[in-house]
Amino acid sequence: MAKKYNVSDGKLLLILEEAEEGGFTVTSPLDPALVTEADTISEAFMMARDAMKTIAASRRKSMREERQLSVSRRGKNKSRKGRVTP
Repeated sequence: MAKKYNVSDGKLLLILEEAEEGGFTVTSPLDPALVTEADTISEAFMMARDAMKTIAASRRKSMREERQLSVSRRGKNKSRKGRVTP
């Protein structure tokens, strides 16, 4: 069983699990989507912050796409309301 370490820099809490091939698998209880790898503790924080930025950007993009889809659906429903179907 691989050893796990809880580490924090005062701003970010990470869980480092020793990887079989060396280094660590890095996760965070603050965001289950955050998973990365690093060789050192300082690299773990750097990689985790980079992963967090990527996750946040992806979530913002998804939210924009969902809003656009929702607006598009509402527009189609409005255009159909006044029509009479035979």
